[in-house]
Amino acid sequence: MKKSIFLVAAILVAVTSCTLDKTDYESEISTVVTEHFEYLEVVSVIKNDYQISIEALNGTFYKGYNDFRLKIINTQTNESLNTSEITFLPISTNYNGNNSSGPHRYNLNYNSTEDYYSGYTVFTNESTDLENWKLYLSFTDNDQTYTVDQDIIVEAQTNMNLNMTSFTGSDGEQYFIALVAPQKPKIAQNELVAGIYTYNPPSNDAGTFPDASQFSYSEVADYTLLLDPRMPEPSMGNHSSLNNEDLTQQEDGLYYGIVNYTMTGNWTLNFRLQNQFGEILKGTEVSTEFTPGIEGARSELYIDILF
Repeated sequence: MKKSIFLVAAILVAVTSCTLDKTDYESEISTVVTEHFEYLEVVSVIKNDYQISIEALNGTFYKGYNDFRLKIINTQTNESLNTSEITFLPISTNYNGNNSSGPHRYNLNYNSTEDYYSGYTVFTNESTDLENWKLYLSFTDNDQTYTVDQDIIVEAQTNMNLNMTSFTGSDGEQYFIALVAPQKPKIAQNELVAGIYTYNPPSNDAGTFPDASQFSYSEVADYTLLLDPRMPEPSMGNHSSLNNEDLTQQEDGLYYGIVNYTMTGNWTLNFRLQNQFGEILKGTEVSTEFTPGIEGARSELYIDILF
């Protein structure tokens, strides 16, 4: 009996020691997770008498979700253009010459309070020697339409809290989930924000390039993203947390929920995407069993994060 008690105590000590070692990420946090709050210029181009400027967080486009602000100044009058319909189309071209895009707002919204046009784009990959990105913009002033194409650089996303994933649902549709916030979570309940999008296959043959109908995406409406966060490392035994909330869509089109991180370290956000009819389009339930020494099983649909 005493031997059994000593054996159990030894196992608990070993697991606890391993857990403490595995979850000491303070030195890594300071270099891996950086919050960006300032919008800086990432694109600047002159078209005839117009100066076009695009600002993004940290002055950088990253793989994943990016919101941005666009301004157009008439250099002859030094006035902002605020009555135009502005279109925004990002296109990637690979080494074979094949073109693709990613979720984006094609018709930008004008913010009259701050005097800029707002939009977002989800870059599905970073720029490489084999694949590059270009922006195609159009705007109208004095009944004349101007078009602009501009090469851009998309950097790799080093903040795992802003990861993304893409997949085909059981309905045959192509989906994209991109994390938006928090950039730097806390040991607490955190508001979890994500964009969920679907690709709209074209119903017609391609017209003159770039034909926006060939690169069309929509914000997924009225779905639910069921959430089960867990720590997958063997030392953590499939550890989860209480008081998490599934993600539902709000007025801005993004999906909001709550994720409760009880300690720093590697976490997996296990998801199940449920449509408005209650059907699961992707994702599987994760076992709640405590499994010390065994890597935790992930859902069929998940995103890994680290803080």
